[in-house]
Amino acid sequence: MRSLAVVLTSALAVFAPLPVTAAPTAPAVVHTRDGAVRGSVRDGYRTFEGIPYAAPPVGALRWTAPRPPSPWTGVRDARHPAPACAQPDGEVRGGSTAEDCLYLDVTVPDTATVARPQPVVVWLHGGGFTTGAGSSYDAHRMAVRGHVVVVTVDYRLGALGFLARPGLAGSGTFGLADQQAALRYVRAGIAAFGGDPGNVTLAGQSAGAYSVCAQLASPSAAGLFHRAVIESGPCSGRPEQPFAPSAYPRATAEEAGAELTADVGCAEVAHPLACLREVSPSQLLAHQGIDQHPAHGTPLLPRDPAAALATGDMRRMPVLLGSNHDEGNIWAAGIMRAGTVITPTTWPDVVGSYLPDPARTPEVVHAYPVTADSAGPVFGAVIGDSNYACPTASTARRLAGRMPVWRYEFSDPDAPRPTTTEPPFPLAATHTTELPYLFDLGGRPRALTEPQRRLSDTMTGYWTRFARSGDPNGDGAPRWPRTGVQTLLPDHTGPTRPDTGHHCDIWSERP
Repeated sequence: MRSLAVVLTSALAVFAPLPVTAAPTAPAVVHTRDGAVRGSVRDGYRTFEGIPYAAPPVGALRWTAPRPPSPWTGVRDARHPAPACAQPDGEVRGGSTAEDCLYLDVTVPDTATVARPQPVVVWLHGGGFTTGAGSSYDAHRMAVRGHVVVVTVDYRLGALGFLARPGLAGSGTFGLADQQAALRYVRAGIAAFGGDPGNVTLAGQSAGAYSVCAQLASPSAAGLFHRAVIESGPCSGRPEQPFAPSAYPRATAEEAGAELTADVGCAEVAHPLACLREVSPSQLLAHQGIDQHPAHGTPLLPRDPAAALATGDMRRMPVLLGSNHDEGNIWAAGIMRAGTVITPTTWPDVVGSYLPDPARTPEVVHAYPVTADSAGPVFGAVIGDSNYACPTASTARRLAGRMPVWRYEFSDPDAPRPTTTEPPFPLAATHTTELPYLFDLGGRPRALTEPQRRLSDTMTGYWTRFARSGDPNGDGAPRWPRTGVQTLLPDHTGPTRPDTGHHCDIWSERP
């Protein structure tokens, strides 16, 4: 029931990039602090791909803090994406075994110049801390329409990003350290691309959103960004919620690290870490746990972000956050496709196996009654409310007392389906379905109706105006008040009463 990665594998294939087409005719060269890069000139924007922001974390540098990249002479080709960080098959078709993967891509609108710097959006991809790639997110629409520079980042994943062992410096947080290294690169060098290093928004979805929460709570991220966008990854999420890859205590992470060490044959040797550094990425992928989490109780992340949120110890800045109305449907569909049968008779057993505290089963069954025709959406509602909608509401309430907060709910029931396989019931506005309204996933736009295209334009405007000023309003878009929730629907965008359609009375403020 807990497997985030397995359930999402078929869904994430939708992010796979299109085959590389002919190179553009007009290259562009930018001189960075490490050397010159040659990008691609497009209609209204330029792209620079595969720019190293840190040295390759290979050999003796595996499981060490990211180090600056080596400068180069000549002009580096930045017209093709770098390999994705090591991961199983899923979002990256066929997976990857690459460790030399600490690269970022920059999308620059024609309006951005050194003389006219534009706001910067740094995007952290999702994927449960096990899969994903920055290159999956073609950000040209956001860059061109919103006049922002967009940076998409690859960071270490799985055991290579989050291994925890006693005495290992950086234990459990290497992927988060990579994200900070990318932010430092942006602060030092984005001006060469026409970006404003004094106006950086850190944005992410799912595991990327949990990463934003972690960076808000991390002392070493101070001064690296100025606004935050949190999509479908609330800061009050906890690892005991089955589909919320937030953060584990360091002791728990070290237990998982000890299990991995034993599984790959390095537990009974004189120098286990040296042995682990000799294990191939493919072996590590084969033996790592299905679910991965950063570790708190560490120098980079001293406190659980949920605890920091509760006590007000998060960095203060404008925040735009939200979730999708039917987040849990994609997991409910995957679980049912894998063989779980849900009927009014079996429903209590299904709920009991899902809940961290099975004693609450009668309460949940009463709040979410199942009929013969409603099993999938009802199970999806339980997953979505407990992991996303209600923790998002809690996060928004706690943040709003200390900083400007703009909360949304994406609710398009006919959003493009995020899976290549036919689901057992309509997925509606499930997890990831807001992404095609902001990005061309895998380099290809999704088929949107005219009202959906207008919603896409509205959302892009909201996100980029927020990046510019901390306020999403303006340019004639429907007014987004700071109280309530802005429902994002084709031709029906506007404020609604908080938590409409969710049972947050039984989920909010609970672990």
